[in-house]
Amino acid sequence: MTRCLPRLALLALAALPLITLAADQTPFTPADISRLAVLADPALSPDGRWLVYTVTTTNAERDQPQSDLWRVGFDGRARTQLTHTPDADESQAQWSGDGRFIAFLSDRKPADGKDDEDAGTQVWTMPADGGEARQVTHLPAGVEEFALSPDGRQLAVIAFAPERPAGAPKPKNQPPIVTDRFQFKDDDSGWLGARHKHLYVVDLASGAATELTPGTHDEQLPAWSPDSRQIAYVTRRGADPDRTLNFDIYVIDARAGATERQLTTFPGSDLDPYWATRPAWSPDGKRIAYLQSGEDHWIYYAPWQLAVIDVASGKASVPAPIDRCFTHPHWSPDGRSIYALVEQAEVTHLARIDVASGKLTELTHGDRFDVDISVSRNGRIAVLGGDDLHPYNLAALDGGHLRPLADHNEWLAGKQLATTETLHFTGADGTALDALLVKPVGYMKGQRYPTIVRVHGGPVYQFSHEFMEDWQVYAANGYAVLAVNPRGSSGRGFDFARAIYANWGHKDMQDVLAGVEHAVELGIADPDRMGIGGWSYGAILTDQIIARDRRFKAAISGAGSGNMYGMYGDDEYAREYELELGTPWANREAYDRASYPFLHADRIATPTLFQCGERDFNVPCIGAEQMYQALRSLGIPTQLVVYPGQHHGLTVPSYLHDRMQRNLAWYDRFLKPAGAGP
Repeated sequence: MTRCLPRLALLALAALPLITLAADQTPFTPADISRLAVLADPALSPDGRWLVYTVTTTNAERDQPQSDLWRVGFDGRARTQLTHTPDADESQAQWSGDGRFIAFLSDRKPADGKDDEDAGTQVWTMPADGGEARQVTHLPAGVEEFALSPDGRQLAVIAFAPERPAGAPKPKNQPPIVTDRFQFKDDDSGWLGARHKHLYVVDLASGAATELTPGTHDEQLPAWSPDSRQIAYVTRRGADPDRTLNFDIYVIDARAGATERQLTTFPGSDLDPYWATRPAWSPDGKRIAYLQSGEDHWIYYAPWQLAVIDVASGKASVPAPIDRCFTHPHWSPDGRSIYALVEQAEVTHLARIDVASGKLTELTHGDRFDVDISVSRNGRIAVLGGDDLHPYNLAALDGGHLRPLADHNEWLAGKQLATTETLHFTGADGTALDALLVKPVGYMKGQRYPTIVRVHGGPVYQFSHEFMEDWQVYAANGYAVLAVNPRGSSGRGFDFARAIYANWGHKDMQDVLAGVEHAVELGIADPDRMGIGGWSYGAILTDQIIARDRRFKAAISGAGSGNMYGMYGDDEYAREYELELGTPWANREAYDRASYPFLHADRIATPTLFQCGERDFNVPCIGAEQMYQALRSLGIPTQLVVYPGQHHGLTVPSYLHDRMQRNLAWYDRFLKPAGAGP
């Protein structure tokens, strides 16, 4: 599972004009997915003249994604690739305060040629305009994340404690995994055992590292004060930190032996765990902007609110309580405003929040999804975002409009892409609902089409106006795609999201089916050729739907589960299960309800393809395996695909290509029988 980002009468939708295809355009194919470049980590130089960012592309020879650093001028000129390491990745570049060099993460081999298998990712530096890189950190377990001090002299580093004492030889075989922790596995870090992630301060010149926060707890998201004397970070404390989501912000002096100080005391999460939003110090160092969620038992259902705390007194406030999710707060240079991304229904926009009055002003507009921002010391702003026809690209905010800076997917101009529109309709109980509809390329008004219903993960997340490569493949192959945002989705406030709390597969299922019926009423979806599918919670809800409704002729359930009894203790969410559902032995009714697809598998008639990643600790393969075995036992057409070595999100390009081809073939098999029309 993954997280959060009206008219009551049914609305008739005017058909879009027939899409005009240029003669030299070609269809978007599964092979095109590997051509996409993914942009991330925008970082403006202190003077706002330059922007460094990460570009991830496919290394076909290694069959792996490859990340490199690029730089572009704020005027959009002189776009340059800074790193060229085909056997390594670079990411998360940060500027020194004087703008002379950048620090970044890389898993490249050291210059001395030594290949330390334990070293993993370390912090490196290089001149701001490119050149020879120098390794700074040498932490035995590698670096998870870091922050460069404003004076350019030190690093705040988050790293796991070493597996064995310094100088001890590496054992011939992996030692036994021994743990007594409540949370003993994590999809990103693997088996947790007794090791924890701590905060270190590293001298940039010598590379010497000093541990600041020893103990049986984990730290994350370090952020330096403007004077380079203090570090703010996020951690969970208490008798058993693994059993709570009560993250708090702490502050500590950047020196050996310093005593940490708890800053926030809210009995819930003072961080956004999904977008990794760091605490943001005000320019004068007196306040910190951060994200505050709800109390523990609401887990990810409560929207993350923008909060500001006074560092000296610990007094916190919420300047703009609008019942929507905020992410990525950045202070304006004068300290009077905060820039942040704000999620609404189907969109996320950049906004400016006046701290004194709480007035919120949207700075980007329209059907788009902004995913990250950077603000320079002189107030220049770079925005990373995209829309239905454009993957994430970089733009400068100039007054009231966005000026393009860097787009590494210009080749898409030669592709036939399908447009996306928003549907508004009502659910069975009168709830106002939205969905996104993609008509097939070459759509003809009055023609019904086989339709694929996509179900989003989360459960608290939403489909937005962003580039969806799988939707484009389906549309290029004659399918309409319907993506409903049912109750449980983000972007519509707390009450809408928590409507499915401890009750998965009921109200959200009703809303998805209401969207399907609306698409049929519009004359677009063919009721006899409907498919459904999703990944993570999207697969969990897919299993719920096909166990209760037989209208779908084909389904694809990726990284899902129909038996939550089997997931408790096998995935990484025991804490969340107990907060929302209770324990299986004490709350059988809740677990029976959540396990309906497996306990009533005999009611499923939909041919279903199940998929999973072999090393997925988020939603482990047992979820797909059990549902596959049930349908196989019942004689329902089914297939299980396990992607070797993969975690919750597939990363190997050939596996991504394979999944897309398999999905298309599965839907074609059952939704496009021989001799069928479009």
